[in-house]
Parts: sequence; structure tokens; C-alpha cells
Amino acid sequence: MHDAQEVAHYLVRHGVVLATAESCTAGLIASKLAEVPGCGSCLRLAVVTYAPEAKKNVLGVEHALIERHGLTSEPVSLAMARGVLEMSGADLAVSNTGVADEGAPDGTPAGTQCFAWVVRAAGRSGTPIEYTETKRFQGERNEIRDAAAAYALGRIPHYLALARGTPE
Repeated sequence: MHDAQEVAHYLVRHGVVLATAESCTAGLIASKLAEVPGCGSCLRLAVVTYAPEAKKNVLGVEHALIERHGLTSEPVSLAMARGVLEMSGADLAVSNTGVADEGAPDGTPAGTQCFAWVVRAAGRSGTPIEYTETKRFQGERNEIRDAAAAYALGRIPHYLALARGTPE
């Protein structure tokens, strides 16, 4: 896994502009990147859509998709990433939705985080290539959120390289 500074430099070096759509991490993915001087050339937009209604109204996530797969699911995370990619015109979108503490109404275990990375492999007009993952983190609420944000950022070089067919 890469830290935020390495990821920011990677994005700048490769001319990639990022947008995030965050739920459980509530802006931490973008915030970690924003800590790096010069990140303005690689960070376009960060959207926090914590509530299901916000996911629908801001990012276009269909209520039926949430009903079918659950709020903490790869399909919902993917729909969030697609929405922010479309809205921003960025080269790459990263999204997260998950549960940081006990008490999810659908019984999803604490620490469960769903991610999506959507890459426009051939530039802004190319057909996006999509990747999703689910991972479970241990710890207290904010430790889980922090770990999820770091994980989402750390996987960017892997998925960009995979989409573009280049080495990390």
C-alpha cells in the first residue's frame, strides 16, 4: 500500500485527476490527499454523501439498487464512483461506503467497507474501467474510517496501472 504523498506524486506524475465520492469515510480520502502540497493539480472534487437520499439526489444512485444490494455493497459504491466521475469529468473516481461501528440495520458487521475505483483508461473520453473490493477493518470507529481512507488511496496506483496496462 502507498501513503498519501506517494499517491499524490503518482497522480501528478501520470497527469491523473481524481474525484471522490465518500460515505463512511466522510471526506477522509480527499482530506488525506489534500494534506500533500501541490495536490491541487490532481484533486478535482470530493463529495460526501452520507445518507441514502444524498447518494440518490447528488450521485444518481438508484434507491432500488440500495434496496437490492444494501447500503454497504460494491454495487452501491460503484454507482457512487460512476456518479462522481460523470459529475466531475475527472480521470479517476474513488468511492467508499461502509459501516464503522456496530448497529447497521441490515446486520453488516462493523468494519465492513466497500470500495470502487473507476478509471478512464484512454483519457477523459475513454470508456471507464471499473474495479470494486470489499474489505473488513478492525478497530474503533475512527480507526476503521482512517484505515479505509488510507486503503482507498493506497490502491490507486494498482488500479491505474491495471487499467492502463502499465507497471505500478
